[in-house]
Amino acid sequence: MGYLNNQVVTIDAILTKKGRELLSKGDGSFKITQFALSDDEIDYTLYNPNHPSGSAYYGEAIENMPLMEAFPDETQIMKYKLATLPRGTAKMPVLDVGRSSVILKQNAPSNITPSTLNYLGNNQTTESSGYTFTISDIRLFSTFEGTGIDTKASQALNSTSTNGTNVSKTVIGTTLNMRATGVNTLFGSQTTLYATLTIVGRDSGARLQIPVEIRKTNTTTA
Repeated sequence: MGYLNNQVVTIDAILTKKGRELLSKGDGSFKITQFALSDDEIDYTLYNPNHPSGSAYYGEAIENMPLMEAFPDETQIMKYKLATLPRGTAKMPVLDVGRSSVILKQNAPSNITPSTLNYLGNNQTTESSGYTFTISDIRLFSTFEGTGIDTKASQALNSTSTNGTNVSKTVIGTTLNMRATGVNTLFGSQTTLYATLTIVGRDSGARLQIPVEIRKTNTTTA
Protein backbone atom coordinates (compact mmCIF):
# COMPACT_ATOMS: atom_id res chain seq x y z
CA MET A 1 0.00 0.00 0.00
CA GLY A 2 1.38 3.45 -0.81
CA TYR A 3 0.38 7.10 -0.85
CA LEU A 4 0.91 8.29 -4.44
CA ASN A 5 0.16 12.00 -4.17
CA ASN A 6 1.61 14.51 -1.74
CA GLN A 7 -1.30 16.94 -2.10
CA VAL A 8 -4.34 14.68 -1.71
CA VAL A 9 -4.90 11.36 0.04
CA THR A 10 -4.58 8.91 -2.86
CA ILE A 11 -3.76 5.34 -1.89
CA ASP A 12 -2.46 2.59 -4.15
CA ALA A 13 -3.00 -0.89 -2.73
CA ILE A 14 -2.00 -4.22 -4.27
CA LEU A 15 -2.56 -7.72 -2.99
CA THR A 16 0.07 -10.29 -2.20
CA LYS A 17 -0.21 -13.81 -3.59
CA LYS A 18 -1.92 -14.89 -0.34
CA GLY A 19 -4.30 -11.92 -0.51
CA ARG A 20 -5.33 -12.77 -4.08
CA GLU A 21 -5.89 -16.37 -3.03
CA LEU A 22 -8.23 -15.33 -0.19
CA LEU A 23 -10.07 -12.80 -2.37
CA SER A 24 -10.67 -15.38 -5.10
CA LYS A 25 -12.48 -17.67 -2.66
CA GLY A 26 -15.36 -15.21 -2.40
CA ASP A 27 -16.37 -16.63 0.98
CA GLY A 28 -15.66 -13.58 3.09
CA SER A 29 -12.29 -14.86 4.32
CA PHE A 30 -10.56 -11.81 2.80
CA LYS A 31 -10.75 -9.22 5.56
CA ILE A 32 -8.27 -6.44 6.25
CA THR A 33 -7.99 -6.17 10.04
CA GLN A 34 -4.59 -4.46 10.38
CA PHE A 35 -2.23 -2.34 8.36
CA ALA A 36 1.17 -0.72 8.83
CA LEU A 37 2.76 2.51 7.60
CA SER A 38 6.40 3.08 6.75
CA ASP A 39 8.65 5.88 5.55
CA ASP A 40 11.16 3.93 3.47
CA GLU A 41 11.52 6.66 0.85
CA ILE A 42 12.16 9.51 3.29
CA ASP A 43 15.70 10.88 3.71
CA TYR A 44 15.59 12.84 6.96
CA THR A 45 19.07 14.26 6.38
CA LEU A 46 17.40 16.61 3.87
CA TYR A 47 15.64 18.46 6.72
CA ASN A 48 17.25 21.89 6.59
CA PRO A 49 16.87 24.17 9.64
CA ASN A 50 19.11 26.70 7.87
CA HIS A 51 16.78 27.21 4.91
CA PRO A 52 16.97 30.91 3.91
CA SER A 53 13.17 31.16 3.52
CA GLY A 54 12.43 30.33 7.14
CA SER A 55 10.96 27.53 9.27
CA ALA A 56 8.04 26.82 6.92
CA TYR A 57 10.58 25.52 4.40
CA TYR A 58 12.79 23.40 6.64
CA GLY A 59 11.17 20.20 5.37
CA GLU A 60 10.51 21.34 1.79
CA ALA A 61 12.95 18.88 0.20
CA ILE A 62 11.43 15.97 2.15
CA GLU A 63 7.86 16.92 1.28
CA ASN A 64 8.70 17.02 -2.43
CA MET A 65 10.44 13.65 -2.59
CA PRO A 66 8.96 11.08 -5.01
CA LEU A 67 7.04 8.27 -3.33
CA MET A 68 7.46 4.57 -3.97
CA GLU A 69 4.72 2.53 -5.60
CA ALA A 70 3.47 -0.50 -3.68
CA PHE A 71 4.92 -3.90 -4.51
CA PRO A 72 4.72 -7.17 -2.52
CA ASP A 73 8.38 -7.83 -1.68
CA GLU A 74 9.04 -7.65 2.05
CA THR A 75 12.80 -7.57 1.47
CA GLN A 76 12.56 -4.29 -0.46
CA ILE A 77 9.59 -2.41 0.97
CA MET A 78 8.17 -1.59 4.41
CA LYS A 79 11.63 -1.84 5.94
CA TYR A 80 11.15 1.15 8.22
CA LYS A 81 7.68 0.90 9.73
CA LEU A 82 6.19 3.67 11.81
CA ALA A 83 5.55 2.76 15.44
CA THR A 84 3.59 4.39 18.25
CA LEU A 85 5.65 4.77 21.42
CA PRO A 86 4.54 6.01 24.85
CA ARG A 87 4.49 9.78 25.33
CA GLY A 88 7.71 10.98 26.90
CA THR A 89 9.89 8.30 25.30
CA ALA A 90 13.42 9.70 25.33
CA LYS A 91 15.27 6.83 23.65
CA MET A 92 14.39 4.77 20.62
CA PRO A 93 14.03 1.03 21.30
CA VAL A 94 16.84 -1.13 19.93
CA LEU A 95 17.21 -4.88 19.61
CA ASP A 96 19.90 -7.02 21.19
CA VAL A 97 20.58 -10.63 20.17
CA GLY A 98 23.92 -11.09 21.90
CA ARG A 99 25.85 -11.49 18.66
CA SER A 100 26.89 -9.46 15.64
CA SER A 101 26.61 -12.29 13.09
CA VAL A 102 25.47 -15.88 12.57
CA ILE A 103 28.23 -18.26 11.47
CA LEU A 104 27.30 -21.96 11.17
CA LYS A 105 28.77 -25.09 9.69
CA GLN A 106 26.52 -27.34 7.64
CA ASN A 107 23.79 -29.08 9.66
CA ALA A 108 24.70 -27.05 12.77
CA PRO A 109 21.74 -25.82 14.87
CA SER A 110 21.41 -22.43 16.51
CA ASN A 111 18.75 -20.21 18.05
CA ILE A 112 18.25 -16.50 18.61
CA THR A 113 16.13 -14.96 21.37
CA PRO A 114 16.06 -11.17 20.93
CA SER A 115 15.45 -8.66 23.67
CA THR A 116 14.35 -5.06 23.28
CA LEU A 117 16.22 -2.29 25.07
CA ASN A 118 14.74 1.10 26.08
CA TYR A 119 11.14 -0.04 25.65
CA LEU A 120 8.17 0.68 27.95
CA GLY A 121 10.46 1.94 30.68
CA ASN A 122 12.45 -1.30 30.80
CA ASN A 123 16.18 -1.62 30.28
CA GLN A 124 15.60 -4.99 28.63
CA THR A 125 12.40 -6.86 27.78
CA THR A 126 10.82 -9.40 25.43
CA GLU A 127 8.00 -7.93 23.36
CA SER A 128 4.60 -9.48 23.99
CA SER A 129 3.81 -9.78 20.27
CA GLY A 130 7.22 -11.25 19.55
CA TYR A 131 9.48 -10.56 16.61
CA THR A 132 9.53 -11.19 12.87
CA PHE A 133 12.59 -12.97 11.55
CA THR A 134 13.29 -12.68 7.82
CA ILE A 135 16.10 -14.58 6.13
CA SER A 136 17.06 -13.38 2.66
CA ASP A 137 17.75 -16.91 1.37
CA ILE A 138 15.87 -19.78 3.03
CA ARG A 139 17.83 -22.33 0.98
CA LEU A 140 20.68 -21.93 3.47
CA PHE A 141 18.60 -23.59 6.21
CA SER A 142 16.91 -26.94 6.64
CA THR A 143 15.07 -25.54 9.69
CA PHE A 144 13.92 -21.93 10.11
CA GLU A 145 11.03 -21.58 12.55
CA GLY A 146 9.71 -19.13 15.10
CA THR A 147 8.47 -20.32 18.49
CA GLY A 148 6.87 -18.67 21.50
CA ILE A 149 3.96 -16.88 19.78
CA ASP A 150 0.83 -18.91 19.08
CA THR A 151 -1.60 -16.76 17.12
CA LYS A 152 -3.38 -17.19 13.80
CA ALA A 153 -1.00 -14.68 12.23
CA SER A 154 2.10 -16.48 13.46
CA GLN A 155 0.73 -19.89 12.48
CA ALA A 156 -0.13 -18.70 8.97
CA LEU A 157 3.23 -17.03 8.41
CA ASN A 158 5.31 -19.79 9.97
CA SER A 159 3.63 -22.43 7.79
CA THR A 160 4.08 -20.51 4.53
CA SER A 161 6.49 -22.11 2.08
CA THR A 162 8.51 -20.29 -0.57
CA ASN A 163 7.98 -20.95 -4.27
CA GLY A 164 9.71 -20.12 -7.52
CA THR A 165 12.27 -17.32 -7.40
CA ASN A 166 11.14 -16.06 -3.99
CA VAL A 167 13.83 -17.38 -1.65
CA SER A 168 13.24 -15.18 1.40
CA LYS A 169 11.15 -16.39 4.34
CA THR A 170 9.63 -14.65 7.35
CA VAL A 171 8.50 -16.25 10.62
CA ILE A 172 7.14 -14.92 13.93
CA GLY A 173 8.17 -15.83 17.45
CA THR A 174 10.06 -14.83 20.56
CA THR A 175 12.79 -17.30 19.60
CA LEU A 176 14.15 -18.30 16.20
CA ASN A 177 15.26 -21.91 15.79
CA MET A 178 17.41 -22.68 12.78
CA ARG A 179 19.64 -25.38 11.35
CA ALA A 180 22.09 -24.87 8.51
CA THR A 181 21.53 -26.74 5.27
CA GLY A 182 23.17 -30.08 4.60
CA VAL A 183 22.95 -29.76 0.82
CA ASN A 184 26.42 -29.59 -0.71
CA THR A 185 25.24 -28.72 -4.21
CA LEU A 186 24.17 -25.24 -3.10
CA PHE A 187 27.80 -24.29 -2.57
CA GLY A 188 29.07 -25.08 -6.06
CA SER A 189 32.73 -24.09 -6.02
CA GLN A 190 32.28 -21.90 -2.94
CA THR A 191 33.03 -22.87 0.64
CA THR A 192 30.78 -20.24 2.24
CA LEU A 193 27.25 -19.04 1.52
CA TYR A 194 25.99 -15.64 2.65
CA ALA A 195 22.60 -14.18 3.59
CA THR A 196 21.09 -11.48 5.79
CA LEU A 197 18.83 -11.99 8.80
CA THR A 198 16.45 -9.13 9.58
CA ILE A 199 14.73 -8.99 12.98
CA VAL A 200 11.90 -6.54 13.76
CA GLY A 201 10.10 -6.01 17.06
CA ARG A 202 6.37 -6.32 16.37
CA ASP A 203 5.43 -3.89 19.15
CA SER A 204 8.34 -1.45 19.18
CA GLY A 205 9.25 -1.39 15.49
CA ALA A 206 12.91 -1.72 16.44
CA ARG A 207 14.92 -3.31 13.64
CA LEU A 208 18.22 -5.17 13.42
CA GLN A 209 20.07 -6.78 10.52
CA ILE A 210 22.91 -9.24 10.98
CA PRO A 211 24.99 -11.12 8.38
CA VAL A 212 24.73 -14.89 8.06
CA GLU A 213 27.46 -17.30 6.93
CA ILE A 214 27.03 -21.03 6.27
CA ARG A 215 30.34 -22.82 5.90
CA LYS A 216 30.73 -26.02 3.91
CA THR A 217 32.02 -29.19 5.56
CA ASN A 218 33.44 -32.22 3.78
CA THR A 219 31.46 -34.78 5.79
CA THR A 220 27.96 -33.60 4.84
CA THR A 221 25.98 -35.38 2.13
CA ALA A 222 23.41 -33.87 -0.17
